[in-house]
Amino acid sequence: MAKAEISWKRRAETGERLEVYAHHVGNRWIFYARERRLGQWQIVANPPLEDWLELLDAIRRRINRRLLRPEEEARVKKTIIERFPEAKV
Repeated sequence: MAKAEISWKRRAETGERLEVYAHHVGNRWIFYARERRLGQWQIVANPPLEDWLELLDAIRRRINRRLLRPEEEARVKKTIIERFPEAKV
């Protein structure tokens, strides 16, 4: 996994286990998901709030380890609020 990628696992609404990763390109994040280890990665056009919150949590941990710049947290928070106005970040 490249330095600009953050991954995690979660359960889909159907109960299937999903592997998700977000790739940092420029000033945006592109999300990918697959159902099984050998499955094909597919772009997630509209990632759910759950994925954005996982990404924000991972970014905060990376900022503490000086792996990402502190401005990235504010940028992702702004994106979450724009996409999910009811979310509390």
